[in-house]
Amino acid sequence: MASRAPDAYAAAQALLQRLQHTPQAFGHAVPAVELMQTHISWLLLAGEHVYKFKKPLKLEFLDFSTPALRRAACEEELRINRRTAPQLYLEVVAVVEDEGGLRVLPAAEADARGLQALAHAVHMRRFAQDDLLAALLAQGRLLPAHIDALARHVAQFHAAAAVAAPDSGWGSAAAVRAPVAQCLHAVQALAALPELASEAARVAQLAQWCTAQGEMLAPVFDARLQQGWVRECHGDLHLGNLVVQGGEPLLFDAIEFDPALRWIDVVADVAFLVMDLHAHGRADLGWRFLNAWLERTGDYAGLQVLRYYCVYRALVRARVAGVRLSQLSQVPQPASEARSSALPQALGEVRHYVQLAACLSAPQPCWLGLAHGFSGAGKTTQSQALVARGVVRVRADVERKRLFGLAPEALSAAVPGGIYTPEATERTYARLAELARVVLQAGYPVLIDATLLEAAQRARFVTLAADLQVPWCILAFEAPPEVLRARITQRLQSGGDASEATPAVLERQLATARPLAAQEEAHTLHLDTTQPIDWDAVLAACRTLESSAANAPQRPIFYRLLAP
Repeated sequence: MASRAPDAYAAAQALLQRLQHTPQAFGHAVPAVELMQTHISWLLLAGEHVYKFKKPLKLEFLDFSTPALRRAACEEELRINRRTAPQLYLEVVAVVEDEGGLRVLPAAEADARGLQALAHAVHMRRFAQDDLLAALLAQGRLLPAHIDALARHVAQFHAAAAVAAPDSGWGSAAAVRAPVAQCLHAVQALAALPELASEAARVAQLAQWCTAQGEMLAPVFDARLQQGWVRECHGDLHLGNLVVQGGEPLLFDAIEFDPALRWIDVVADVAFLVMDLHAHGRADLGWRFLNAWLERTGDYAGLQVLRYYCVYRALVRARVAGVRLSQLSQVPQPASEARSSALPQALGEVRHYVQLAACLSAPQPCWLGLAHGFSGAGKTTQSQALVARGVVRVRADVERKRLFGLAPEALSAAVPGGIYTPEATERTYARLAELARVVLQAGYPVLIDATLLEAAQRARFVTLAADLQVPWCILAFEAPPEVLRARITQRLQSGGDASEATPAVLERQLATARPLAAQEEAHTLHLDTTQPIDWDAVLAACRTLESSAANAPQRPIFYRLLAP
């Protein structure tokens, strides 16, 4: 049950009103002071600065009922958000009566001077609301480059985050499944409303799916805790809590009030953004973000739990919309114009997120693709279109460097003996096969991005496909030699790519190349990367394998395919 102390609440509101009319209290230029609020905070917008105060509330999920608890929450908010956005989160301040008037001072200074704090707040640097990723998306300004940079930032954040001890309880199977069950209970209550009767069957199916998946994945949740994948994450990683500053995306407003929502599997963290991009009609960017994050972290095993966490995040959003629906329903009649429009919106959001959860729970057709071709043929650049359509790509250039402890863009010259020896190549292809197995067993189609010029290299994956009983195909990326040479030269000049192929490497490839075997040709789609490619048709052809493989595995269903 929610509660608030009326006297404390009224006193806090009165203090904020005084601050609004005392701009000199802030110690910096303030043309005007605006007041905004969320359900748990008040925000004073003072020029280029923001002061965030905790409301004196005690809710089911937080306790800000005393001054000490509110100060502690401010300090925790500062600590966890300075991990990702130190330029936005400046300090904790105290509001004091000093020399006959209100003043806002650093909390440490107020303590040192023995001044009694009337309230504490988080002092932040203000940013333009148009810089939020939610606004960029709504305005059509969210670019793939933003998503790639965000994936790097999130991966670096997760790598540096504190790791949960195995006996901490955070991230255990019980800790993962309990909030999902609670969320489902709330959503099932919503589905009992007459206005949402159309979703009742879908919610019942989701409840069965979550229960079954939670039981099946319980050992995986516990194993990931033991392996160190449960960390002090952000906890609320959606488009409204991401902002571009100085050309770089930043994470802010991490959850400070409940550590259980923050100490989670890193995949649970990224699942929120993946789900949110799906919810906003940009699944392509969700897949792009996921793939870029996977390349940075190497956590392909996390795909085992991704679908479960995505469904949970969608159900959370349905539950939040339901809370808003309940609040609107309690507004006295006659309904205001605002309430009349807000009620259908809240109902629509519940339906939208329930339907999204059902969609995200559905299995994908699984197949194994081999991106075959010379260096410079466009395998990585062109296959980005498949990534945007839900294919998990594993790159040989990235995984080879990971085996030697190198970042994707790092140069390998400093590695004794080099990383392109026959032994290193064998290790790389063994790793690619291992990851392909992991991705397929997690229920996702996978594309191996490698030259795969030798028959033995390709045979390893054909055997894997047969072992897992999934269809396979070869996507042969092709371009004339002069185009390949020009692309490699341009790539080397630009830098920043995981590939270190040189013109000399290409010439060796061209000189020793052997054609695909007839049996391989029956599974091959030749792609001329000098022309536009109809990628939807490519994906449809790949999916055709699922139904055709069992009855006619050698049927030559592929052909040269270009956009009309």
